[in-house]
Amino acid sequence: MRTTRERGADVADVTDVTGVAGMTLASEYFQSYSVIGLLALVGVLFVAVAFGAGRLLRPVVPTPEKLLTYECGVDPVGEGWAHTQVRYYVYAFLYVIFAVDSIFLFPWATVFAAPGYGATTLVEMFIFLGFLAVGLLYAWKKGVLAWA
Repeated sequence: MRTTRERGADVADVTDVTGVAGMTLASEYFQSYSVIGLLALVGVLFVAVAFGAGRLLRPVVPTPEKLLTYECGVDPVGEGWAHTQVRYYVYAFLYVIFAVDSIFLFPWATVFAAPGYGATTLVEMFIFLGFLAVGLLYAWKKGVLAWA
């Protein structure tokens, strides 16, 4: 067991070291945030300068045709209601599903290579791919993938 005097000396030593090291750690900590803040400021300034230069350099010649509402190459004539095929949304949804699948494959490949995780990871991946295959099979059976 140590005496109070020894403990007091240890506390004083720790305070001296912490005072100097604490300031160093704090300055390094805030320096890393200052770099992020500076990078964000440079990004905002870059965008502001680009938009400002575009506004100053572009020709401004307004005509009645240019002031019309324009959407997807269709002139705004008639009623504002248009029918949209649902299959476009289904294709987009299927794309998102397979994009998530491909994102999931990268960490799976790194974990699969680690020792001790091979069989478990392989089973998990086949379960995941099975769910995706069932969804794709369902979409195919419903005729969603047939372009008419």
